Amino acid sequence: MGACVNQTWKEKREVFRDYYELTKPRICLLALIMTSLGFFLASPGSVDGPLLTWALIGIGLVGASSCILNQYIERELDAQMWRTLNRPIPAGRIEPEKALWFGSILGVAGEIVLLVWVNPVTAVLGALTLLFYLGIYTPSKRVSSMSTLIGAIPGAMPPLLGWAAAKGQIGPEGLILFGIIFIWQIPHFLAIAWIYREDYSRANFPILTVLDEKGAITARQIVIYSLVLLPLTLVPVAWGVSGRVYFFGALLLGLGFLAQSIVLAVFRTKAQARRLFLASLVYLPLLVFLMVWDRV
Repeated sequence: MGACVNQTWKEKREVFRDYYELTKPRICLLALIMTSLGFFLASPGSVDGPLLTWALIGIGLVGASSCILNQYIERELDAQMWRTLNRPIPAGRIEPEKALWFGSILGVAGEIVLLVWVNPVTAVLGALTLLFYLGIYTPSKRVSSMSTLIGAIPGAMPPLLGWAAAKGQIGPEGLILFGIIFIWQIPHFLAIAWIYREDYSRANFPILTVLDEKGAITARQIVIYSLVLLPLTLVPVAWGVSGRVYFFGALLLGLGFLAQSIVLAVFRTKAQARRLFLASLVYLPLLVFLMVWDRV
């Protein structure tokens, strides 16, 4: 009897883990951090804790919904790539219909939270993010190398959502935060696409790293966007959102990130692409930390 109970609990934990994996928790966590950044910078005085909590719940649910429904739509393509083959849906651990219902329920719940307990502007932005991600970005991955740029739009929405949640409107400062995340995503995603270019080719994704066999165009794009990112991250100082500590920190981080991009452009190896990817993961949290530190 005891063995049966233990087996049942083990199976339930495994099911819970699979549904949890569907939400892509690390991506959602990064999105919530960026949402908090936008909310914090839009709050000149004390931060409204309850409002921030409701905003994080609603945006988190909408973000999880987009991840789940994206995996539902791309389940057959995921089954063709080694890095996605073991995801819950292509691996057969979760039925596609159940994932569809799960993602839809989370999305509706998230929108209700944003509309009722945050504000209509944030709810509209959340819905547009979800629709853009699933209705434009996801299908574009199959037909155009521009999908990276398209996907960077919903990916850059979290700080703008946070700003709108705190202010009830879209401000120019929030748009600057949107722009920083948008530009950062391009070298970040191209580095990932370089690492897994064989996988993407196997699934017939016409992304830039697949079409650009020698990597010259990809490398040039990475350097250009890294170069644009550097002055863009300094705009918050000119707008009074951040101060001197952030300025010098952002300058050093930007130069380091640009240097790694140039190294990748020169050598064009998978190892250098991996280093740039890791550098992007270090760069963004440090930039956020500096922005928050300068406002405390």
